[in-house]
Amino acid sequence: MKYLHLVWSGLFRKKFRTILTLLSVIVAFLLFGLLQAVNEAFQAGADQARADRLITNSRYSIIEMLPISYLPQIESVPGVKEVAFASWFGGSYQDRPAQFAVFPVDPERYLRVAPEIELSEEARERWRSTRDGAVVGQSLAERYGWQVGDRVTLVADIWPQRGGGNEWNFEIAGIYTSPESEQDEGALLFQWEYFDEARQFARGTVGWFILQVEDPDRAEEVSQAVDALFANSSNETKTQTEKAFAQGFARQFGDVGLIVTAILGAVFFTILVLTGNTMAQAVRERIPELAILKTLGFSDRAVLGLVVGEALVLIVLGGMLGLGLAAAALGGLSAALAGFGIQGISLSVVATGLLLMVALSLAIGLPPAVRAMRLRVVDALGGHQ
Repeated sequence: MKYLHLVWSGLFRKKFRTILTLLSVIVAFLLFGLLQAVNEAFQAGADQARADRLITNSRYSIIEMLPISYLPQIESVPGVKEVAFASWFGGSYQDRPAQFAVFPVDPERYLRVAPEIELSEEARERWRSTRDGAVVGQSLAERYGWQVGDRVTLVADIWPQRGGGNEWNFEIAGIYTSPESEQDEGALLFQWEYFDEARQFARGTVGWFILQVEDPDRAEEVSQAVDALFANSSNETKTQTEKAFAQGFARQFGDVGLIVTAILGAVFFTILVLTGNTMAQAVRERIPELAILKTLGFSDRAVLGLVVGEALVLIVLGGMLGLGLAAAALGGLSAALAGFGIQGISLSVVATGLLLMVALSLAIGLPPAVRAMRLRVVDALGGHQ
């Protein structure tokens, strides 16, 4: 710490150049924070998947529907404990696409296979007895200020009603919580029977079945048995673990992890070249000054530490400012992004960012620092008379 003033004065010897370099580092870590938050959101569904749940959907496409008549056959498979079902509704809320999940489900069945959802008995009974009733997650209710008894209107973009209208009205019958993950509190669930009776087409079908198995170790065996029931039928199935299903759903948007890695790799390679050149140039300009420091008694290691310290201060300062800006941006957009599971910058992203900062600092600072350490005073002063 006693040499911090020397590090700071050396770093800002050319203020304009240092500020431009600092801004490039800030932008790099701002992108890092934002993109990593997106990547974590896409992985969250798979990370939170339960080992005792399987998903059965169409073998050929997730958007193809399956007959509800498959339900008793799936229930008869040995090893299957409970079966529920759901469909993708989509729709728009307040003149824009609903930024939260909307699923028609059978209340009793769904709550049995999803024990992470906590709903009071009073709310369960109200949901069962209200034809157009729906339950919403607590975080979703807080975001829109919804309360039990409120009416919510969604405009369908996939499922028009039999009468030709696109507006679906729901009464909020309850608000559920999910202590395991706040992300699970971002859905609206309503009665499948109401949905099936009112929709214009594809009645008697569901998007996918949710299976709870008695023994997670037999999940593969159960999956094969279920799919064998419908082999060579007009609606063949594909049964997989909930984690695999979540990963497949995320891959519809592309390999987000690979995209994020490619973008960040290009960004940090550019930063490495740009900042490395800046540090090398700064050290070349200060060869006489470094020689004088050695003349005054600074050891080779002390000179090495000063140059590496400049790189470390530059990268860490810019990196922390960039991550701070990313956190502020995600916090300001939390309401709009929560429906996508993007909730902010996690501690793991911050920790990874700090490791990157240290690695970049060493990669940028060590080459010129080693050159400065090996500098001979006579050669340095003699070459700059």
